[in-house]
Amino acid sequence: MESAEDWLVESLRLYQDFHAFDLSGATRVLEWIGDKGVCVAGYESLKKNEILHLTLPLRLSVKENQGLFPERDFKVCHGGFSDTPVFDLKHVPDTRVLVTSGLPGRNLRVWQVPEDSDVIRAVGSIAVQEEEGSLWPRMAIFSSMAPGVLHGARLRSLKVVDLESQKTTYSSGVSDSEELSSLQVLDADTFAFCCASGRLGLVDIRQKWAPSENVSPGPGAAGGRWCAEVGHRCQGPGPSIASLGSDGQLCLLDPRDLCHPVSSVRCPVSAPSPDPELLRVTWAPGLDSCLAVSGFDGTVQVYDATSWDGTGSRVEPLFTHRGHIFLEDSQPDAAPLVTTHTWHPHKLRTLLSAASDASLHVWDWAERRAAC
Repeated sequence: MESAEDWLVESLRLYQDFHAFDLSGATRVLEWIGDKGVCVAGYESLKKNEILHLTLPLRLSVKENQGLFPERDFKVCHGGFSDTPVFDLKHVPDTRVLVTSGLPGRNLRVWQVPEDSDVIRAVGSIAVQEEEGSLWPRMAIFSSMAPGVLHGARLRSLKVVDLESQKTTYSSGVSDSEELSSLQVLDADTFAFCCASGRLGLVDIRQKWAPSENVSPGPGAAGGRWCAEVGHRCQGPGPSIASLGSDGQLCLLDPRDLCHPVSSVRCPVSAPSPDPELLRVTWAPGLDSCLAVSGFDGTVQVYDATSWDGTGSRVEPLFTHRGHIFLEDSQPDAAPLVTTHTWHPHKLRTLLSAASDASLHVWDWAERRAAC
């Protein structure tokens, strides 16, 4: 196995930029506020958890490399405390409002990031239709003139609630008890859902519940838990939906035909995810056909899906970030697990990743070929 010393030497060649930080507690959320700030929040039970609005180091906020900068660390811009674990956090675009979800799942919390203070304050809550025990509501934000919060733990409890009036503007109206793993707003009228079983659907809220959907993850699926993300090319031709299973199966789908995956490949993971709730697959916002995967171990894997075709083939990552393992010199059986990652909105190959040891990394891998 590669040693920490070997990796540190190799990292000089592998990375264009690399910044490592330690949070006060591990986070499952990395939510952008603009392109210079990000929100993190703790998820430990039986304690208060910090919610922090951090600004990126100046070097990562400029468009071009302009040499050395005196500020190389994140700065805490605003902060607050939640008395419950935060499993998800969404920023309402064009506002200073945050919405959080977690356990117990009795309600969503609404927070204000003030202009005249550095304290993030709880300003309200959104009632959840039914308490789901160990399940917590998934969320997404409709950012229109009157922002709405899409939330639900199961398909039967899915609804859109107006953030200001708290009136329900849409609900699924079905008795389907399928457990949700993710929700994603696509535009002013449509959203996507992914169930833990791998079931996917696209919903138009201008109509009664009649989703365009599949009923299973795809050929060769062996159960487990699934997550998914829709890329920015949802309305265009070709695959723009990525669906990831806890055993490492990764399916690409065309939104016009969800029942027949365009390709179904295997990621090189040594074992199924130890915590499938932390599975994450994301499309790069500025790189065609590039996506990132995490939640299996202490790494983040970046793939170029341009040439993927067929079913069952094993694919190799374009780049693997191993910094969460080697910087702490962890033993293989005690290595941290990556809890989440996100792409920078504008810097093409820059990602943020967080791990269960409370480490937070910002990294930009060096371009070695024009794969993306």
